[in-house]
Amino acid sequence: MGGNSQPHQEPRRVNNDPRAKQQKGNQVRRDRRDVHGWVVLDKPIGMTSTQAVAVLKRLFNAKRAGHAGTLDPLASGGLPIALGEATKTVPFVMDGRKRYQFTVCWGEERDTDDIEGRVTATSDQRPTREAILALLPRFTGVIEQIPPRYSAIKVQGERAYDLARDGEVVELAPRPVEIHHLTLVDQPDNDRAVFEAECGKGTYVRALARDMGRILGTYGHICALRRTLVGPFGENDMIPLDQLEALCDRAASGEGSLADALLPVETALDDIPALAVTRADAARLHRGQAVLLRGRDAPTCSGTVYVTVAGRLLALAEVGNGEIIPKRVFNLTGLTASPGRNERN
Repeated sequence: MGGNSQPHQEPRRVNNDPRAKQQKGNQVRRDRRDVHGWVVLDKPIGMTSTQAVAVLKRLFNAKRAGHAGTLDPLASGGLPIALGEATKTVPFVMDGRKRYQFTVCWGEERDTDDIEGRVTATSDQRPTREAILALLPRFTGVIEQIPPRYSAIKVQGERAYDLARDGEVVELAPRPVEIHHLTLVDQPDNDRAVFEAECGKGTYVRALARDMGRILGTYGHICALRRTLVGPFGENDMIPLDQLEALCDRAASGEGSLADALLPVETALDDIPALAVTRADAARLHRGQAVLLRGRDAPTCSGTVYVTVAGRLLALAEVGNGEIIPKRVFNLTGLTASPGRNERN
């Protein structure tokens, strides 16, 4: 921002009281709005996940935002971004399945395992369709995978990609990951093959391309990557950035509402049982107090549930030993998803 000094006037005295700075910071925070829900951005190629969060936070003028699983800058597709109270449900999305469509370019291995890296090995061999299909079962189920050197995994407190960029040799230990499905979608030419993979948390598609290339004797790296599923969020939920910006412009002129872009907070909890309570019990849970389960209508479920009152999300809780114990309470005052956004295609 520009300075506030004005010519021909006495200069203002500078207030170095740290409390004044804190009050100024609080004023900035108050200007932001309470916005609660999920936006599944169809992230464009070239944008980092952190940049995407910053853009959405600005568009919605939201107080809090975070994403549910990093998507590489070279990748496009679903990046679920949690706003406000939805940030409390991020772990449930991150633990869900992911689906990717990706293209492997044969003949070169690169230090980043994608198209941006430096070539480290080459081969004139190219795999046949039969060889690729025969290999796929070896990469299905629970497998051991060594993450890429250029990854966000921490090594003695440092990110692996930072160490690799500094020229250090990064040795990452193999770890188990689960690949539910791996299929060959297309083979447009001898140099490329298109795959679809559905996998669990912690799986690196770049490492998958690297390892398949090595076993096939041809080497390989990712040259295109798109994420089509993250937990409960699929392609029907995605919204491109330009459409989101247009919606924000219409909302600013009074022709629409940003709520139309939001999915409800509880969308992230699709796999968790819902438990409805009375308003009296809701008041206790909202104060952080446990509620006893009584009578023949008491639920028989146990474990994690999400609690609702009058159809509205109230809390995440644990059910056991005859009581409901609140773990995370939601305060959904502010902008939330439009009515009907629970009805998804």
